[in-house]
Amino acid sequence: MKRNILVIGSGGREHALCKRLLESSKVNQVFCAKGNDGMKRDGIQIVDILEDNHEELINFSKEKKIDWVLVGPEVPLMNGLVDDFEAVGIKVFGPKKSAAMIEGSKEFAKELMTRFNIPTAKYESFSDFNLAYEYVENNSLPIVIKADGLAAGKGVVIAETYEEAKQALKEMLVENTFNNESPKVVIEEFLVGKEFSLLSFVSETGIYPMVAAKDHKAIFDNDKGPNTGGMGAYSPVYYVTKEIEETVLETIIKPTIAGMKNLGTPFIGILYTGLILTANGPKVIEYNARFGDPETQVLLERLDSDFVEVIESLLNNQEPVINWRETGVTLGVVVAAKGYPSSYETDVSLPNFKKEETTKIFYSGVKEKNQQLVSNGGRVFLVACSDVSKDVAHEKVYRWLNEQKLSPFYYRKDIGRTI
Repeated sequence: MKRNILVIGSGGREHALCKRLLESSKVNQVFCAKGNDGMKRDGIQIVDILEDNHEELINFSKEKKIDWVLVGPEVPLMNGLVDDFEAVGIKVFGPKKSAAMIEGSKEFAKELMTRFNIPTAKYESFSDFNLAYEYVENNSLPIVIKADGLAAGKGVVIAETYEEAKQALKEMLVENTFNNESPKVVIEEFLVGKEFSLLSFVSETGIYPMVAAKDHKAIFDNDKGPNTGGMGAYSPVYYVTKEIEETVLETIIKPTIAGMKNLGTPFIGILYTGLILTANGPKVIEYNARFGDPETQVLLERLDSDFVEVIESLLNNQEPVINWRETGVTLGVVVAAKGYPSSYETDVSLPNFKKEETTKIFYSGVKEKNQQLVSNGGRVFLVACSDVSKDVAHEKVYRWLNEQKLSPFYYRKDIGRTI
């Protein structure tokens, strides 16, 4: 019996998830709510229901006889969409609201790490601006300031001056830029080292790490400027050895999952662990409760197993067969609207890209206007290529980008070249 599957979300991550699911011989149709118009070019059925409309999503799932649901973004997880699907007997892969707190609250995550001796930066939490700034003044720079709560990857400031720190605290605590119910910040020591992400499939019966990936968060080349949702990624990461991955699994991921269970908030779904390789070994920078974006777009290109079979094994608490491509590197570059992550223009026409075997395009901030794709968000699309090495994949992606008419858009020129 061929499956009907529903994916929740509308970005490049969801495009990659849907595209991979559609490749399975076990699939009849893949729906995406709300999706984006670029996805239709790959045969994905987009559904005009917002991700916060739980009732409509449940009704649609019943009507279309959806076999199971995969939730992409963090907001519906934090809003309890998994709990609501499960309450009506619809299978869904993702953490419940209580477990999604690992991403939804920086303070919750730091307390978890402290309690279960998981290596991370020293920190303090504050909701009072004056106390927070006094703490900053009594510590050395640079210092990391994080908004507690969801901030779409943009709620982190690495302050190199006291003035920068004061401004960040003012925005997060006084002006409440991220519209949190009760604004709070976590202030951390700045860790020195090489960053990477390790995502894991987690079920009731096991933890199955993926391949390491590296995401470039800053808007400008050489990792300068404000943080974005991610400007590009590559996988695997040349400085992350099998030994380092094993250390992360034993000292960080396993204790995290065990700790969540101990707290009565068991985690099932995708655990994203953002890490830094310090002189004292790997430490946690952040957790996400779902697939990363743009890491997903490169990671799924490296999966050699049937993605539908993997998720179904996890849903049924069976041992999944997960094989990763052993050779080569996949590298992806995000093309964004000029001005992102601040204010930017929309409705900018995209060129008509020719379909190529070696180049994959994953759309995020787009919509259709007069049968033409136009921009409709900050990150517009990601282009990914795989090849024998990081340098060759880098060269291939940028050669393709340079051949397109992309002057109204912006992209970093150094993805894969900075640590």
